Formats: sequence, C-alpha cells, structure tokens
Amino acid sequence: MKEYPYRIEMHAHTSPVSTCSQILPEEMIACYKELGYHAIVITNHFMKDYLQGETLDEMLDFYLRDYETCRTIGEKEGIKVYLGAELRFTENLNDYLLYGVDRDMLKSAYEALEHGEEYFYRNIKSEKSILFQAHPYRAICTVWDPSLIDGVEAFNLHPGHNANVGTASRYAEENGLLKIGGTDFHHPGQAGIIALRAKELPEDNFAFAELLRSGDYIMDVGGSLILP
Repeated sequence: MKEYPYRIEMHAHTSPVSTCSQILPEEMIACYKELGYHAIVITNHFMKDYLQGETLDEMLDFYLRDYETCRTIGEKEGIKVYLGAELRFTENLNDYLLYGVDRDMLKSAYEALEHGEEYFYRNIKSEKSILFQAHPYRAICTVWDPSLIDGVEAFNLHPGHNANVGTASRYAEENGLLKIGGTDFHHPGQAGIIALRAKELPEDNFAFAELLRSGDYIMDVGGSLILP
C-alpha cells in the first residue's frame, strides 16, 4: 500500500449526463475527497439513448459538460479527474469501458455505435486508448470475444447487480486479459467500494490508459488488496 499510494475510482457516473445516476458533479468530488481518493475517472454512458442534442457537436458538448465541471471542481479540491466512457453499441446490451479518451475519440466512437464493437475495435479505437468489457457476467451481458477487448472489468462492485466477479476474473485469467475493478457509482451512499492503486497519478487521460496497459497497479477493496 505504501508502494501504490494513489487511490483512483475507475467507474463513476454523474447526472444529468448519465440519466441513471443520482450524483451531481459537485457531489461526486465532495464524496470522493471525503473518502481520501486522489482521482476519479468519469465514465458516463455513451450511447444513443442518453446523448442529448440535435447535432453531434451538441451531443458531445452535453456529454463532456459533467466531466468538465468535475475537473474544474477537482482542481480546486485536489482531486484529479480523468475522462473515460462507457460505450454501448446497438448490437446488444454489453457495456465497454474506454480509457484514453478525448473529444475526437468520442466523435469517432459515436459514428461506430451502429457498426458494433468489433468494427470499433478493429477500425476506430486509437492505439493510445484501451478497452475493457464492463461486468461481462452480469445477466444481461454476452461474454465477448477476448481477441476484441484489451481487458475485463473483473471486479464490478455495484451493490445492486450480481457481476459474478469470480467467474469474470477467471475468464480474464484464462484468456490473458488485463483485469480492473470499479464501483460503478450511481447512487448516494455507494461511493468508493473499490479503488485502483497506482505508484503515481498519470498526467492526463492517455497517460492513464498507458498505466492500465502496463498492468502496474493493484486494487483495494476496503483495505483488502487484489493483485491483478
């Protein structure tokens, strides 16, 4: 824990961008500061039913608004905020956590939503980005081809869903995939169930993706450590 002192929330949703969330950006920063976290990745839902606006630029402005608000407040409160996205393509109900994200990457991702995850992974995803299947063993999900993802959110600890984390971890291990964990934070009183612990805080969104690619991190569930 001394070697990996920085605690990062990997999976968190804010309102109004994620309509299923009850957490405003200022509440997100306040509760994670109180819990002693050093950073948060805002991974709001990036899917056609959630995005608001007439044009793609308007949709992207809407999507990025909560992240920008979190980042501005986080700078004042000493919390680093990274941008991620939870993608859902139109082919099924699977979710994918994308790290190493900027506006241009989101613009390309939007255009790929109707083409499916394989099209996105082979043709759109940047080499600076990294893609994990979120909670692959949740009941509504289809476990995906391991050659079309970089890793698995093996430890999704949303208290309202059974993510079958042991099975998900075994699937990642058997297929040589990276493993991460996230709180999947949506509702008051459920923040900070799991943290990724790092030696240093990455400088930006793409450096964060590089940290994940390196595998040089551990996970912390209430003080119990998980080695990925």
